[in-house]
Amino acid sequence: MKLAINSAQAMQQLGAALAETAQGHDVLLLKGDLGAGKTTMTQGLGRQLGIRRPIKSPTFTLVREYREGRLPLFHMDFYRLESADLASIDLNEYLNEAGIVVIEWPDKIAEFLPREYLGLTLTRVDDSWESTKRVVEFEPHGERAEAWAEAVKAQLKA
Repeated sequence: MKLAINSAQAMQQLGAALAETAQGHDVLLLKGDLGAGKTTMTQGLGRQLGIRRPIKSPTFTLVREYREGRLPLFHMDFYRLESADLASIDLNEYLNEAGIVVIEWPDKIAEFLPREYLGLTLTRVDDSWESTKRVVEFEPHGERAEAWAEAVKAQLKA
């Protein structure tokens, strides 16, 4: 499934639809260049979960935890990950907790990822940094991820 996104607000609405249909233990992998909208989408997800604190990119901290929403949100960004840094994070602990794990730059830790997840690839439509036009491609892996993608699709049509 591919979606055309034409504004930051629409990207946040996608995040809200993901949150509305999410369940504990869901894993969302976000791929895309810098500035593609990964954190913007996660902000919409967090807001829909009921998280009141600002959702910020965890680029320099690797993980930000938000536990005040309907489900806990664990937002990870491995863009600046050095190989030894992953040892400081117990990824399995986050994956086993009944929250939502959102991982930006998942390719950096591919060998540690679960088999079931919903992958999203966010691509700029043009090269202009001012443009907010994106294409989001869904890549579900596993039954739960397939169901989640279908639920998001239905949510966005409603």
